Amino acid sequence: MKAVEITTPGGPEVLKMQEVDEPEVADGEVLIKVEAAGVNRADTVQRRGSYPPPKGASPFPGLECSGTVIAVGRSVDRWKVGDQVCALLSGGGYAEKVAVPAGQVLPVPKGISLSDAASFPEVACTVWSTVFMMSRLTAGETFLIHGGSSGIGTFAIQIAKYYGIHVFVTAGSEEKLTACKNLGADICINYKTEDFVARVKEETGGKGVDVILDNVGGAYFQRNLNSLNLDGRLFIIGFQGGTITEVNLSCILARRLTVQGAGLRNRSPENKAVIVAEVEKLVWPAIEAGKVRPIVYKTLPLAEAAEAHRIMESSVHVGKILLIP
Repeated sequence: MKAVEITTPGGPEVLKMQEVDEPEVADGEVLIKVEAAGVNRADTVQRRGSYPPPKGASPFPGLECSGTVIAVGRSVDRWKVGDQVCALLSGGGYAEKVAVPAGQVLPVPKGISLSDAASFPEVACTVWSTVFMMSRLTAGETFLIHGGSSGIGTFAIQIAKYYGIHVFVTAGSEEKLTACKNLGADICINYKTEDFVARVKEETGGKGVDVILDNVGGAYFQRNLNSLNLDGRLFIIGFQGGTITEVNLSCILARRLTVQGAGLRNRSPENKAVIVAEVEKLVWPAIEAGKVRPIVYKTLPLAEAAEAHRIMESSVHVGKILLIP
């Protein structure tokens, strides 16, 4: 089969389509003929050599896909050949076929095309497992999403509004802020022209927000703490602004703040299965009701994975980028 390999750590040009061996299907796994694969920023970090796949995972990039089941391993009861599905992967999505534990497979939501379904697994599992399962974001609370126009951001806005949450976002252009507003964001802040801390305080009567989902890390750490309400929770899922900073911790005690962080890729298959089951139960109905839509910026052939990474790293996109084998 064909797959995209990272030939050596480096820029987008190191991604090359190659002929490779088909994956073997182990007990408890299904083999999917890939219809589409989602592109995530983590893929670009892996390409640069800073985010190696977990032990035993496919060396090829790609953390989510959609497609058709073409084989099932022993002890797989739910899925059968011919089922149309999407899946959360530990790697291997940039290929014509991928094997995945059955517990990380989801049905294609009703009303969603097979290719668009590839836009959901990674973002849905990331957002649900962090701010909902761990930070306990609940109806009536306030929620700040950094990078509101990203794949994570466009999903987080929609699912938060579905659950009755007041949503703040930051983004870097008026075009992106308009896109966020159209998805339901209540307060849209241009981080290039506004101080997001001041705007958050202004809009919350000086209190701050209850939960922040942050992909910036070090550069925003102090400002994020300064933006939180009493009992506020900061959840860090990325370090686009670096991992090292100097911080005044006193506000953590004064306002009983919680700082959390988690990745998704390195969790155990058992843990991922728990998250996927919750997503199917609590997120899929919102998608099927039309309250959460796939936001797909561009679809490219798998052979153009390098171009997909260039778009991702330019940050011009709103929503998801998909690759089609």
